[in-house]
Amino acid sequence: MPLPVFDRFDTAVVPFPFAEVPILKRRPVAVLSAAAFNADHGATLCAMITTAKATAWPSDIALSDLAEAGLDTPCILRFRLITIPNDLFVRGLGRLAPVDRLRTEGQLARMLLG
Repeated sequence: MPLPVFDRFDTAVVPFPFAEVPILKRRPVAVLSAAAFNADHGATLCAMITTAKATAWPSDIALSDLAEAGLDTPCILRFRLITIPNDLFVRGLGRLAPVDRLRTEGQLARMLLG
């Protein structure tokens, strides 16, 4: 059975610490790379999704539609990026809402283009 390939702005669950070691926790991520890249490379570029109760980064994005993202508690998208092998994904959750996608695109543009 082929592995599912996630697409840009999908949300999913991955094991933390993102490696084949005894899994401590499962954490949500937002997919930043396109499905074709993910399939071709066997890995997916993601940003972490966290409650971040004790910390804040200037680039954090408070997610506005938790239900569409498949989340049940207030979270932020944090640009702590990781490339995760596709076979480590546990399951899909949902997708970022359109407004959250736009905010993510804008923040990525600011980070990469200045």
